[in-house]
Formats: sequence, structure tokens, C-alpha cells
Amino acid sequence: MYLWRRTAEIRWLKACEDLLQAHAHGQLVIVRRPARKRLELEIVCRSRRDSSALLAEFGGRIETLPRNWLDRFARGYAKRIKIGKRLIVVRSMSELRRCSVRCPQRSPHHRARPDTLRTAPPAAHTIKPALLAIPASLAFGTGEHAATAMSLRFLEQLTRRWNPGWSLVDLGTGSGILALAAKRLGAGLVIGVDNDPAAISMAKSNARLNKIRGATFQLGDVRRWNPAQKTDVITANLYSDLLIEILPKLRGGGWLILSGILCSQRDELVGALQRNHLDVIDMKRRGKWMAFLARRIGTLGTPDYGPANFCGGDRPPLQ
Repeated sequence: MYLWRRTAEIRWLKACEDLLQAHAHGQLVIVRRPARKRLELEIVCRSRRDSSALLAEFGGRIETLPRNWLDRFARGYAKRIKIGKRLIVVRSMSELRRCSVRCPQRSPHHRARPDTLRTAPPAAHTIKPALLAIPASLAFGTGEHAATAMSLRFLEQLTRRWNPGWSLVDLGTGSGILALAAKRLGAGLVIGVDNDPAAISMAKSNARLNKIRGATFQLGDVRRWNPAQKTDVITANLYSDLLIEILPKLRGGGWLILSGILCSQRDELVGALQRNHLDVIDMKRRGKWMAFLARRIGTLGTPDYGPANFCGGDRPPLQ
């Protein structure tokens, strides 16, 4: 494995970021150090040829990664990520076991004692969140990246009151985190698509690790993907140009969760959504990244979409 690195000024990054993201399939890492004006850029490459191509086009330097670099990475990113009240993503099975012990169990309503006032409400259920282990890997998507985290939160919020058995297709599935999270949140049919064999292998491994059945992962180009049937939710954590290219294929589905969009690309994506008769229902922003919740214009909204329900009513202005 090889690591391409270079430092750059913000002005240079703004001019080259879209091209870098395309080379890195959305996996460009940007590190900001306190009191430093220059940024540190990193891309992990699977072959010397890929790293040499980056070096030739963008400059920088190449480092050969040690065999145990993933173990070192995992030790650096061991915190849990809580998604609403229904899901917790951890980094390892040991953390999963520790969380299983710490997380409160579901407790039934207690029977009131004879001497208890009848007006006293019964004890509320304490709900144990579902757990999902996604180890650090070459495949994009451990939940740490803002684009992934925002997609997970949209997915949890959207399906909070849905009956089990809804369907989801995850385009650019990476580690499979969105597809596997969907299974934990009650999805029935789940399909993940990615053009990287390493990503498909890792997604299947993560499904086995979490003992999740019923999630199918397919090797394929999202540009050539054609929906065989209507899907309740389509998630696509891709870069903006690719999202815009495939939007015509997505407009016939149910809900869309789109991420991997830079704030500077917001207006371009909103325009593409409008041209494809898709309505922006909600959006999230974290740092320079954005995620969108959308669906076909004219489709009746559902009250199942959490407290920030803009379906069929006034939406906040895009900002």
C-alpha cells in the first residue's frame, strides 16, 4: 500500500479538489493543523501506478505503508458513534462486546404495586440501541467522515417510525456501513453496489462480522446500474459530478439520501435535482460537506420523517 501526501494552500486546494476527489473516489483526506495556514492532503493508493499518477499530476511525495497500518489506524479511531437512539457504530468486536455490557437492556413496564397511586405513569421502556461494528479498512465508510455520518443520521431519522421490511439500495457502498445500518434499522431487501472489488469483499466481511443476513453486495459501475424494482430508499455517498450524472436513474425511486457534496457544489446539485423533478426535503452540513434528503416533486410526504418534517409544507431556505 502507498500513501500520497502533499501540503497545499487553501487556494490551491479549491482549484484542484474536485479533480483530486475524482482520482481518490471521494477518499481524499484533508488535515487542518492549528496555527498552520497550509493543509495536509492524503490519499491511500493500492498500487504504485496509482500513487505515481498522483505524483506526476499533483506533485507531493509517496510513502510505502507498513503492513500493520490498518491496526495503527484503528487504534487512533476507536470512539463510538451514536446515531439517534437506535444505532451505535463501533470500531472493533472488543468495543462491540464492551458496549453490549454497558448499554442498558430493554426493560418491561413494571407492574404497579397495590399501594401505588393509580395516576403514577408506568416506567418507560429503556431501549437498547442496535450495535454495528465497522473496522477500519481500505473501503470508504467507517462513520467518521462527515458525509457518512450525515447519511447515517438521515437514514435513522427517516425510518424512525417505519414498519420493518422496507428496501434500500446503497450506491458506492464502500465498507457497506449504510447498507448494514439499514438492516439494523429494520430494512428487508438491501443491496450495496460498488465498482471496487476490495470494497465488496470488505462489505461482505463486515456483514459476516456482524452476523447480518439479507444484505447483497454487487460489483458494478453505478453509471450502469438500473433499478429492477422500486426501492423505498436509495443512498449514494459519491462525489458531486457522479451524483449529477446518475440522478435520472434515481428519480423513480422513493427517498434519496445523497452525500459527498462539497458546500461549494450545493447550488449545482440543487439545480440538477430540480431539473430531474426532485425536491430537496432537508439538508445537513458539517464543515465543508453537505448531505441532502430528497424525493420526487409532487409525491405526498409522510409524517414518518422525524421532527424536521418539511414534506408538504414550507421548507427552510437553502443556506
